[in-house]
Amino acid sequence: MSGGVLCAGRLYCDVVFTGAPRLPTLGTEVFADGLSLHAGGGAFITGATLAALGDRATQFSVLPAAPFDAVVREALRKAGVSSNLCHAAPVGSDPQVTVAIPIANDRAFLTRATGQALPPLGTFDWTGFSHLHIGELGTLEENPELIETAKSADLSISLDCGWQDSFRPEVRDLIAEVDVFLPNQRELAALLDVGVPETCAEVTVVKNGKDGARACVRGQSGWHHEASRPVRVVDATGAGDAFNGGFISAWLKGASLRDCLRQGNACGAASVQSTGGVGGLSSLAQPQSAEPSLH
Repeated sequence: MSGGVLCAGRLYCDVVFTGAPRLPTLGTEVFADGLSLHAGGGAFITGATLAALGDRATQFSVLPAAPFDAVVREALRKAGVSSNLCHAAPVGSDPQVTVAIPIANDRAFLTRATGQALPPLGTFDWTGFSHLHIGELGTLEENPELIETAKSADLSISLDCGWQDSFRPEVRDLIAEVDVFLPNQRELAALLDVGVPETCAEVTVVKNGKDGARACVRGQSGWHHEASRPVRVVDATGAGDAFNGGFISAWLKGASLRDCLRQGNACGAASVQSTGGVGGLSSLAQPQSAEPSLH
């Protein structure tokens, strides 16, 4: 890979409550054992995974408003992800914050997304990068010019889906333009319901938690499957985004789809074993076995 990876998407401060016995319900109160603050958003967790694997990653986002911007900048620094292209939020903005509550092997979120996800696209030289990763389909819908800009600079493109309560059929035209599309099984099912083909992108990678992941090249028959093996789950926040980083890192180096899936599984497994999505990624600097794990 000749250049770095530009990771574009919404950037949050995650407020993570751990050790909650259940999710809150109306008229009740739940007490958690722990509370911590982390940088969040799919683009960041994918970038942090790439950095942990030795790839150069740069975040391209509008920062959460103060005082959370300082927390997030420090988290990017510690993760080895450059924040040089991040812009401050407009004065008076609501902070972009996600409250995350992990329960057993899953989690629930309450999020405030405000303003623009990205700074203006023409503020830097895109030729310093070889790949663009877009953290969620919603950001691409808001900034469809990302595709033309990246392709004009000869960047390959990957795209995570991210959950939406409803998808527009027109998103098929955006997805068809990317090189690698990485929805989870539930997101893919929702897209199929509005007429988006299962293999719309050049490469489609479907993440399915404990049941592993599969990948297919458009125009080719059959899927490549890699199974998962259970690991101890502390916090599933960002597991799919860490999987993305592992898959993309291997794909950019020309690895087979099977090896890309295996590395994605290993990165997802590292992510879930610590709070906040990136705390467990330090283990990726150690030699990895090729055996798949839960993501």
